[in-house]
Amino acid sequence: MQVSVETISGLERRMTVGIPAERIENEVNKRLQQTASRARVDGFRPGKVPMSVIKKRFGGSARQEVIGEVIQSSFYEAIMQEKLNPAGAPSVEPKQLEEGKDFEYIATFEVYPEVALGDFAQISVERLDSEVTEEDLDKMLEILRKQNTQFEVVERAAQNEDQLTVDFTGRIDGEAFQGGTASNTQLVLGSGRMIPGFEEGLVGAKAGESRTLKVTFPEDYQNLELAGKAAEFEVVVHSVAAPVLPELNEDFFAKFGVEAGTLEDFRAEVRKNMERELRQAIKGKVKSQVMDGLLATNSVDVPKALVSSEIDRLRAQAVQQFGGASIKPEQLPAELFEEQAKRRVSLGLIVAEVVKQNDIKPDNDRVRSMVEELASAYQEPQQVINWYYQNEQQLAEIQSVVLEEQVVDTVLQKAQVTDKKVSYEDAVKPAQPAGVQSGEAESSADE
Repeated sequence: MQVSVETISGLERRMTVGIPAERIENEVNKRLQQTASRARVDGFRPGKVPMSVIKKRFGGSARQEVIGEVIQSSFYEAIMQEKLNPAGAPSVEPKQLEEGKDFEYIATFEVYPEVALGDFAQISVERLDSEVTEEDLDKMLEILRKQNTQFEVVERAAQNEDQLTVDFTGRIDGEAFQGGTASNTQLVLGSGRMIPGFEEGLVGAKAGESRTLKVTFPEDYQNLELAGKAAEFEVVVHSVAAPVLPELNEDFFAKFGVEAGTLEDFRAEVRKNMERELRQAIKGKVKSQVMDGLLATNSVDVPKALVSSEIDRLRAQAVQQFGGASIKPEQLPAELFEEQAKRRVSLGLIVAEVVKQNDIKPDNDRVRSMVEELASAYQEPQQVINWYYQNEQQLAEIQSVVLEEQVVDTVLQKAQVTDKKVSYEDAVKPAQPAGVQSGEAESSADE
């Protein structure tokens, strides 16, 4: 087998592979002999069909099958011989198919780039330091109470945070429009659910009262046909209900899985959840900065094939999350996902090189700890732990996350790290990411 490799540009390679005619013909003859032993041809007994007839009838298809198999096996042999690492499937163009002559084909493909890691000392990371205080815990309890607010009908004028039951009909230039009518709908004043001016216009209204509201749809309203237009709503108020916060009692505690316990037991459970959220938030923000730093200090040529595959993956995720069955992934423009895909692939390649150079393997104790922490949020933790360890795919995902955490730890050993004391609220507040952070290096790190 003869192999020659040419660099087209950057990561793209053109490999010409020559296969001796003898290898092709031997395989074709074997295939035809197998066919002859079982072929049924009119005028001949099974197994007695002359080879000339077999070759004439089945020779073309046998040759195509053999050539396909030889291309597949010889391509693997060739890249091993030339020490190439293809990134994606090759584009194959046969050059010579004539019987009795050496077979030759051209395979065009991209290779993985060589990643020369930059100096981790150039990466700056701000690590947040925080704790859950009694005041933070009190605030969280109030949030949980508000999330479980009940409403009781009152005989007074409506105030902000009251829930109104209303009918309304909207008109633009005197004509009703689609989506502008509702009956017996419930609306909490001050929730921001309706367009500006609507909820404000119902403050002070009483049950049985009708009001005419003159409002204007925002210029950036999602329905472009209504955006920026003035409208008039006729609203009938059926009832006004005031918010009533639930008591901190056993019934309330049971809603959160604390079946039998005191207020102190409930506070302890809520604190445990807050502390878990705090750890995850701090860890996530540190990881985000490390990943941004790795991108900033390492320039990587990104194979188009990997970016294309990642775009397909992101499309599928978007459809699964938002699109429903009516939208197919290929209907979403690739441009929407291109930058995110490039970032994920670049990070995957960089992280893979950090793993390789530092011989990092998932720490089993950390994997176990992460599984136990995830399981602690459930009522039957041991069942969840057992499920992870009986499910190879799910456990592999945990191992991948742990591996990324170990990469972060490796970078932090040399990076410029400063600690900053902040409140719980600031620590758990979502950061403004440069791109998708969580799990973004996983897609290519194992390739």
